[in-house]
Amino acid sequence: MYKLIVALCLTTAAAFQAPASVAQPRSTVVKAFESEIGAQVPLGFWDPLGLLADADQERFDRLRYVEIKHGRIAMLAVLGQITTKAGIFLPGTIDYAGTKFSDIPTGWAAVDKISSAGIAQIVAFVGFLELFVMKDSANGAAPGEFPGDFRNGALDFGWDSFTEEEKTQKRAIELNNGRAAQMGILALMVHEQLGVSLWPGGI
Repeated sequence: MYKLIVALCLTTAAAFQAPASVAQPRSTVVKAFESEIGAQVPLGFWDPLGLLADADQERFDRLRYVEIKHGRIAMLAVLGQITTKAGIFLPGTIDYAGTKFSDIPTGWAAVDKISSAGIAQIVAFVGFLELFVMKDSANGAAPGEFPGDFRNGALDFGWDSFTEEEKTQKRAIELNNGRAAQMGILALMVHEQLGVSLWPGGI
């Protein structure tokens, strides 16, 4: 499990930089794309594993899509831990056995409290979202405005009212927050397994 988590984080790290042309030397690629969203101080254009060495724009967009999606999931995960540690839970029960939402602990321990049927429902729901709802141009759907654009012609929340500069700024903020959240939830998960909780009073 730990190897899988680390591998996922390293894979999404490759999307920190802009696409490289097959015919161009690496130094030329860095200069050409150092202004891309995500290629910023202090690391700039950063591809530690060289996953974009022979990549085209389509490959880069796919990696950026994956990075954004993982960042969004990680932000929800960190917020979920903060919320439950604060004692905030949904009302009612989570199954017919009478298990309350407030009975579900924070972190890895929650997995043991949810029934197999409940885990299957969660996996099925996530799979449904992945295949049919959360799609953009980098995932086989109609072209979006940018990788990670999940509006699908329905959701907007005022995005079209922003200037191009504001859109770029907000996309960069989301990208950075997602990167921080990926490292944050990884640290919380690993420390919990090591028995050294990062939360005051333990997990």
